[in-house]
Amino acid sequence: MIENGWLSQARVCASPNCDARPVGCVPELIVLHNISLPPYQFGGDAIDRLFTNQLEPEAHPFFASICHLRVASHLLIRRDGEVVQYVPFEQRAFHAGLSRFRGRERCNDFSIGIELEGSDFTAFTEAQYRALLVILPALVAAYASLSLERITGHEHIAPGRKTDPGPFFDWARLSKALQVNLPADAQLELS
Repeated sequence: MIENGWLSQARVCASPNCDARPVGCVPELIVLHNISLPPYQFGGDAIDRLFTNQLEPEAHPFFASICHLRVASHLLIRRDGEVVQYVPFEQRAFHAGLSRFRGRERCNDFSIGIELEGSDFTAFTEAQYRALLVILPALVAAYASLSLERITGHEHIAPGRKTDPGPFFDWARLSKALQVNLPADAQLELS
């Protein structure tokens, strides 16, 4: 399912917003996010354009405020379950920003970022959960340094700065399906 850092089932949309992980860093954490562009709208190619530095500032009023950002996650899971890969898993993607997991700074160095097309105010779809439940075990199987117990939200590694995947992400459902304990709130990752 994963070969040379690429998920075989994913549509590839390669992003330049990545680089080599620091020497000795391997993927040890999976960070879940949400994204919608324009905000609270789904579909279209704006996420691809943002992650490939091709977002046109005049296409939507919000885009002018973000088109300068050089960001990308490893994966995006769209509302219909389509998976898009922007960065190979061995590379460092620019998805977490200022962040800390269990006292360790710079989560981009040692994490894989997965965006879910959505918002803090919208429930995620069955297709997205199904895709996530295939991808997460595949990542853990491909990378011995990963564990199903080390899946967290952007809100948990950047509390006060980020709120995603947000209150509509069903951590309990994911925990039950994976048979692990995952963060129920941001307090778990502050230590």
